[in-house]
Amino acid sequence: MADKLRDLSQPIDVPVLDATVAAFYGTGSKEERNAADQILRELQNNPDMWLQVVHILQNSQNLNTKFFALQVLESVIKYRWNALPTEQRDGMKNYVSDVIVQLSSNEASFRQERLYVNKLNIILVQVLKHEWPARWSSFIPDLVAAAKSSETICENCMAILKLLSEEIFDFSRGEMTQLKIKELKSSLNSEFRLVHELCLYVLSATQSSELIRATLATLHAFLSWIPVGFIFESPLLETLLKFFPMAAYRNLTLQCLTEVAALQFGDFYDMQYVKMYTIFMMQLQAILPPGPATIPDAYANGSNEEQAFIQNLALFFTAFFKNHMRILEASPENRAALLLGLEYLIGISYVDDTEVFKVCLDYWNVFVLELFEAHNQMEPATAAAQMIPGVIDGTVTAVQQRRQLYSGPLSKLRMLMICRMAKPEEVLIVEDENGNIVRETMKDNDVLVQYKIMRETLIYLSHLDHEDTEQQMLKKLSKQLNGEDWSWNNLNTLCWAIGSISGSMVEEQENRFLVMVIRDLLNLCEITKGKDNKAVIASNIMYVVGQYPRFLRAHWKFLKTVVNKLFEFMHEMHPGVQDMACDTFLKIVQKCKRKFVTQQVGENEPFVSELLSNLTTTILDLEPHQIHTFYESVGHMIQAESDNTKRDEYLKRLMSLPNLKWAEIIGQAGQSIDILKNQDVIRSVLNILQTNTSVANSLGPHFFPQISLIFLDMLTVYRMYSELVSSTIAEGGPYASKSSFVKLLRSIKRETLKLIETFVDKAEDLPHLGKQFVPPMMDPVLGDYARNVPDARESEVLSLFATIINKYKGEMLDDVPRIFEAVFQCTLEMITKNFEDYPEHRLKFFSLLRAIGTHCFQALIQLSSQQLKLVIDSINWAFRHTERNIAETGLSLLLEILKNFQASAFQNQFYKTYFLNIEQEIFAVLTDSFHKPGFKLHVLVLQHLFCVVDGLTEPLWDASSVPYQYTDNAMFVRDYTVKLLGASFPNIAPAEVTKFVDGLLSSKHDLPSFKNHIRDFLVQSKEFSVQDNKDLYAEEAAVQRERERQRMLAIPGLIAPSELQDEMLDS
Repeated sequence: MADKLRDLSQPIDVPVLDATVAAFYGTGSKEERNAADQILRELQNNPDMWLQVVHILQNSQNLNTKFFALQVLESVIKYRWNALPTEQRDGMKNYVSDVIVQLSSNEASFRQERLYVNKLNIILVQVLKHEWPARWSSFIPDLVAAAKSSETICENCMAILKLLSEEIFDFSRGEMTQLKIKELKSSLNSEFRLVHELCLYVLSATQSSELIRATLATLHAFLSWIPVGFIFESPLLETLLKFFPMAAYRNLTLQCLTEVAALQFGDFYDMQYVKMYTIFMMQLQAILPPGPATIPDAYANGSNEEQAFIQNLALFFTAFFKNHMRILEASPENRAALLLGLEYLIGISYVDDTEVFKVCLDYWNVFVLELFEAHNQMEPATAAAQMIPGVIDGTVTAVQQRRQLYSGPLSKLRMLMICRMAKPEEVLIVEDENGNIVRETMKDNDVLVQYKIMRETLIYLSHLDHEDTEQQMLKKLSKQLNGEDWSWNNLNTLCWAIGSISGSMVEEQENRFLVMVIRDLLNLCEITKGKDNKAVIASNIMYVVGQYPRFLRAHWKFLKTVVNKLFEFMHEMHPGVQDMACDTFLKIVQKCKRKFVTQQVGENEPFVSELLSNLTTTILDLEPHQIHTFYESVGHMIQAESDNTKRDEYLKRLMSLPNLKWAEIIGQAGQSIDILKNQDVIRSVLNILQTNTSVANSLGPHFFPQISLIFLDMLTVYRMYSELVSSTIAEGGPYASKSSFVKLLRSIKRETLKLIETFVDKAEDLPHLGKQFVPPMMDPVLGDYARNVPDARESEVLSLFATIINKYKGEMLDDVPRIFEAVFQCTLEMITKNFEDYPEHRLKFFSLLRAIGTHCFQALIQLSSQQLKLVIDSINWAFRHTERNIAETGLSLLLEILKNFQASAFQNQFYKTYFLNIEQEIFAVLTDSFHKPGFKLHVLVLQHLFCVVDGLTEPLWDASSVPYQYTDNAMFVRDYTVKLLGASFPNIAPAEVTKFVDGLLSSKHDLPSFKNHIRDFLVQSKEFSVQDNKDLYAEEAAVQRERERQRMLAIPGLIAPSELQDEMLDS
């Protein structure tokens, strides 16, 4: 049966094909489905299969079989259409058009075969992208003429026009070259009059609701790009507004009006916009009355259509206000309608639906920012005007009048932002779906993005009127205290809003405001009963105080009260409270650390000393990971002490608990080594090491006395555990490496390496301190790595030595051969079997290689040619990974090495050996859509290769293997690249490939045009057609982000004070 189908020399046996397709979609056995799948794939990949399409469509009754045939046809149209003979192209084009007309000319067949007709429409549009306008210039007139012959044909013509518009204007980037898109756009524009007349004619003449809906949907697709005369100088807008009050067409009409509202082209049609808005508002009030209560209710109780209407309404208002608000402001008679529109939008903002709220929020952010910027630029002008009496600038008055006009809506907006504030990242305590207060388990990124926009909007609102912001917040807080408005959600959103405006008020006002807020919250905590209620209030107190470091630094009494309150919360067993207490403690200490080591007025000793005396009691109820955060916080305090003797004494007191335990374990191990195999002892050792790492992290170089104390014992324990791991794996086989005992032992090795790496990394001011730790590690750590079985090798060894080389740079040159010998060959064997095993080793191995390539390049030059080949091969292997970090590390390393070799005495022999290989590998990943994120680096490597050619003094080609001698390297590389790409892309004409390569060589010194040239080629090669191509534009996006950050830094409060990376002056 299969052979019968495979023979395509005669017409295919349609019943057998139907049976095969039915078997593929059927419920038969897995084997039957796989066999059918195999046959259908073979047919799909057969280049002659498309010639059978017409025969199949005419003879099959099965919809799935028809779809299969159309799929075959679609891929021919996409990838091979221009290579087909003219008569075959015309035959196919006419056949598809005829079938569409035949099926859509009769109401019954059109409704019944709807899916099939839709697929045929898509095929026709794919053909049009190649044929129209050049080879099918009469398409639009033909279509419009056909549409007038019957209502169902007309409805289908609308569907085809809508598809065509979407293909050209919405989905074309990355599908067609820039030139082709431009040509299609101008054809559609020039022939639009016919389509426009058809739409108006249909809307005025037909009674068929299906046809009216299809026409409105088509208009919606067109309105964003058609010449504006067709909208404003024809009865189109009146016709749309006539359909708006009718429930059946309300949503489609509103979408069309939204497209019109989103257009922007100067003030020529202002009066038409005012008229449209005024009529619209009158009609709207009859459909839906405004108000912050009525609209959310209408949404909550509405049907799908009614909910979609409210969402579309939000889109209409936001589009209209963004582009045409000023014309409504201009005359007093339109202001009432404008304020009513804002009233509607505020009402819609209270709708309990995330998507609707996002639409409103994005607009409020833009609206408030614009008012804020005008106000911000005006302040210096007002100050100047006050100094010279009688001079008040016209623009100043205009800005003030505008703020006056909107003061009502702005005040309501502040309330909206406070009531709906999203949850910030620092808050760990949330309400679950059963109404219980629990610790958050997953971060919700959507909520974090929403919080960021809301916070920014509220800060602008606060700058526009600090008094109103403060009054609304305090009034809402007093309602929490007297129980009138108390609920978890109300308190949460209010406190999140209070925390989010930190930094936007002047210090004096902020102090006054916060004294009241913190006092009220602490009172609330005292008077409220119930564990859950207390947990919610605790989380809010912690969030608010963490956001206001400036206030805490200025008020020692408050700071001390807050920290003691946190210590109290550290004994609170409610899930999440202790975590949040430890996190907030760390955050506050980082910003106010000097306050804790200076003796404050009315105190007997610095706070840090008092804290160290009560350390055991404070951390009594904390889990190990919370204790580590606590120790890290105290490390920050100690680091702020400038007196060396005091600092070392504090460190000694802080570490006395873990050091006692450590000494005890090492002492017992001296008597009997077996004690170290006890699981509880292993856990204690791990905990001690983690505590040390936390303190090393915050103390930096001042951790030296502590690490010196335990370093050699630690290496001994490391070696012993390492041998134990190896022997356990050797005895127990590969499964032993997964056992909990081995995992525990390995976590000690990892933590040891992490501790050393943290110290080396932080001790940057004192290289001699860290450097003395390297020789003792050579055998216990490096030698051990080489001796171990692969499953027992710690990837942290690689990252530790990468950190050491990055820190001590050239000083490590003599040690590189030793490092290379210990880790290189054996790690490569682990990671080059496939792209999946040992993922941690992969990234860290290439990071180590990059450190060597950057800082100890001499060591690479001294390698033997076999070893260097291994290095280059491993780099090629790295950038072939689809795992982004590994590929990017590989590419960055390659770029470093290429530049270093270019500047060395060995450039000729290096490039002669590796140039062609690297070029071929880079083109392979560049043209593979799985590697899109590496685009920027691919381009830089290629640019480097094409530029380096001119500086080489020896030929890159092998004289014995080329057919004729080249005059220079550039000519050879051009020839080689044309052949390479020609062989890889048989679907691109040779002339096109040559043109691309010449373009690359001519633009190699100008990076932007070099990059654009490559982008266009990738789209043309169809490898990058249907996917998302934003990675090809990633660099441009990064520049934009940096500009935005600089803007935010200029506005007080926009970057939260708790996030600013400053050395806070808390003296």
